[in-house]
Amino acid sequence: MQRDLQITPRRLEYTREKEGELFTSLMAIANRKQEEMKDMIVETLGSMKEQLLEDAANLEFTDIIVTTNGDPVTSKEIKSCIHQIQDLIVVRLNQAVANKLISSVDYLRESFVGTLERCLDSLEKSHIESSVHNITSNHLKQLLNAAYHVEVTFHSGSSVTRLFWEQIKQIIHRITFVNPPAITPEWKRKVAQDAIESLSAAKLARSICSQFRTRLNSSHEAFAASLRQLEERHTGRLERTEDLWLRVRKDHAPRLARLSLESRSLRDVLLHGKPKLGRELGRGQYGVVYLCDNWGGHYPCALKSVVPPDDKHWNDLALEFHYTRTLPKHERLVDLHGSVIDHTYAGGSSIAVLLIMERLHRDLYTGLKAGLSLQERLQIALDVVEGIRFLHNQGLLHRDIKLKNVLLDKQNRAKITDLGFCKPEAMMSGSIVGTPIHMAPELFTGKYDNSVDVYAFGILFWYLCAGSVKLPEAFEKCSSKDQLWNNVKKGARPERLPCFDEECWQLMEACWNGDPSQRPLLGIVEPSLQSIMVRLCCGSEQKSSSLEDSS
Repeated sequence: MQRDLQITPRRLEYTREKEGELFTSLMAIANRKQEEMKDMIVETLGSMKEQLLEDAANLEFTDIIVTTNGDPVTSKEIKSCIHQIQDLIVVRLNQAVANKLISSVDYLRESFVGTLERCLDSLEKSHIESSVHNITSNHLKQLLNAAYHVEVTFHSGSSVTRLFWEQIKQIIHRITFVNPPAITPEWKRKVAQDAIESLSAAKLARSICSQFRTRLNSSHEAFAASLRQLEERHTGRLERTEDLWLRVRKDHAPRLARLSLESRSLRDVLLHGKPKLGRELGRGQYGVVYLCDNWGGHYPCALKSVVPPDDKHWNDLALEFHYTRTLPKHERLVDLHGSVIDHTYAGGSSIAVLLIMERLHRDLYTGLKAGLSLQERLQIALDVVEGIRFLHNQGLLHRDIKLKNVLLDKQNRAKITDLGFCKPEAMMSGSIVGTPIHMAPELFTGKYDNSVDVYAFGILFWYLCAGSVKLPEAFEKCSSKDQLWNNVKKGARPERLPCFDEECWQLMEACWNGDPSQRPLLGIVEPSLQSIMVRLCCGSEQKSSSLEDSS
């Protein structure tokens, strides 16, 4: 439902923009083609003249009986013969000119019309009142196909024909009907010759372009009117969808997630028993992490104990459990083994949810304090990007990428943990979450997308390149969270350190760009990091090995 709410207005706007581009492009063609069309008509007439004359001479008239020796007929029948010769010339000329003109706008069909039709088709399928919507959508499709494809295909009833007939009438007036001519091949050839010579290429070109512009304008106006009707219908539908979505997001989704947590926890405790809490490993904003030697066949484990103080925290925890438990296993995410609801926690004074997870060696904060090589730090950056990309591919945002939410194994390979703020992009409620230093400016507005994780990675990458956990100067001098948030919104970012490589600095700057649309996609960040790693690490290894060889 949220995707529908997000994507339908974009599709409508995209359709409007693309039709505008198509209209502008076709109108530009109509304006600049007149002189080219004039030359094209002259060239076309020149190339087909002999064939036209030959075909006219051999033309068999319909509804007129002509004797084999071509005896004269009535004036009315002569006019009919001239009409038929005229039709022959106009049809052939229309076909030849249209075929050449179509080639000049043919490239627009797929890039504009094809995309428009696909977009309209998706709008049609998403509309509930299909019977009403089909009329509008089919009208739009008809406009696109008829108006924008047929403009350049002229038929015998077009203004070209009418212009031609004005010339034909002059020929008829020049014929003396006192002595009606014999209808011979020579006479038919002469009529065709006079008709062709009387045509004005300039007038024809002007007529074609004028017709083209007129039809374009009327089609453009009809399209805009139809799109407005379609937009009005979708607006009403989207309002109803939004009301339903709000109820699902606020009521149904958390309840279902909580039922899932409770049922899975009951299953886990029946199968594996309650885990034994070991020594405390650390504390976070929402829970305490303990060592757990063995549980459910997993060894060693870490156990996150959370005591939800109210329904909101229960719902948040249940959603975290749901997203984590339903994710496919991935080597860059900490694995969740199971959960148990402990009703005897702290002597029975409160109910705790115990989340049993894969245990790793240490977090990135501790790793940087202990010291990591450049190659290890760049590999960690790659691991984090890989993990975030996986979450995004699953439709999830992490929203709290930071040093303590990146865990390292004994080989210093990284895994992302703590999906406490993780939400599907389709369920963003506009809540302000995350750790202040890593928070993108748009998070304060409540309107954001998965590029907030790219921003947070940019800050994380600054620490990795710095090789320490010391706060950037711009953040260190802030005395409160409010001051930090205000400075970030005004453009405050970490400073460049002397040890930074130019390409690394450019990458982190791009990631924390204040405009979300200007931040690079992680599919671009990952190969950039790989290139940096090859250049900085493999090059230094080769250099050191050559030094060893020389010594």
